[in-house]
Amino acid sequence: MESRPPLPPFTRETAIQKVRMAEDAWNTRDPARVVLAYTLDTRWRNRAEFPQGREQVRGFLERKWARELDYRLIKELWAFGEDRIAVRFAYEWHDDSGQWYRSYGNENWQFDAHGLMAVRHASINDLPIAEAERKYFWPLGRRPDDHPGLSELGL
Repeated sequence: MESRPPLPPFTRETAIQKVRMAEDAWNTRDPARVVLAYTLDTRWRNRAEFPQGREQVRGFLERKWARELDYRLIKELWAFGEDRIAVRFAYEWHDDSGQWYRSYGNENWQFDAHGLMAVRHASINDLPIAEAERKYFWPLGRRPDDHPGLSELGL
C-alpha cells in the first residue's frame, strides 16, 4: 500500500506540512502527479462536479488546467482534527480571452491511515479581477517560501 506522509493523526505542524505539500502539487498543474495524493476510490465534490476515483479526478484536473491558464494557488490551514484538515485558499488564473480571476474557497479533507486523501469537499467562488489587481507573480510552479501567504496578503 502506498503511503503519503505525514500520516494521521495530525498535529498543527504536520497539518501545515500536508497543506503546503498539496499546494505545491497543485501548482505543478500536473494531473498525473496530483492524483497520486488521493486514494484509488477518492470521492470529491468540487463546485457542482462529483468525480470519484483517481481516473475521474485526473480528467477533472486536465479540464480545469486547460481552462484556468497561468494558475497560481495559495492554501492556508484553517483547522484540523485526527484525520481531517480544513483549508482556505485563493488562486489566480485567466481564461483564453485574457480575463483574470481570483477564485476563493474552502476545502474539507479526510485522509486514510496511509495519508492519502479519501474525501475532498470544495466550495469555490470566482471573482473577475483586472490584471492590475493580481497579487501572485512568482514564476509558474511552486510558490517561493518568502512569498506572502493568504493572511499576509489580506486575503
